[in-house]
Amino acid sequence: MFSPREANALIAKIEPLVEELLRLRRELAINLLATNPELRVGRSRSRLAGPHSTLPTPRFGEMKIEIIRLIHRIEHFGCVVKDIDLGLIDFPSERNGESIWLCWKFGEPVVAHWHGEHEGFERRRPLSEARPGEEP
Repeated sequence: MFSPREANALIAKIEPLVEELLRLRRELAINLLATNPELRVGRSRSRLAGPHSTLPTPRFGEMKIEIIRLIHRIEHFGCVVKDIDLGLIDFPSERNGESIWLCWKFGEPVVAHWHGEHEGFERRRPLSEARPGEEP
């Protein structure tokens, strides 16, 4: 369980890892779009690498392994990678005796939001804001 102060202390350690994760995810997506005819609009299949093409088929296994490795490195600190496209990281915490997640998004200077254990990013609220009937 993390306090906001403890979660914020980890930001400096995990932020470069999340930045690298986002870079690799973006690079993988770009490479997949460039090489998969079903994902490209308006392109002829004959120009792209395929089963009958003379062009080499790219390999993305190393990138996928590196993405998984980065997720494990981030989660080794005790937080959870919730969305690699947005750079969302949740920290398990407790609020008024209830399990919650402290929620941080890459680019935010500090952990300043939370959401319920069974809620997601769209339901996050500022740390200063309580649920109806709850004390902050």
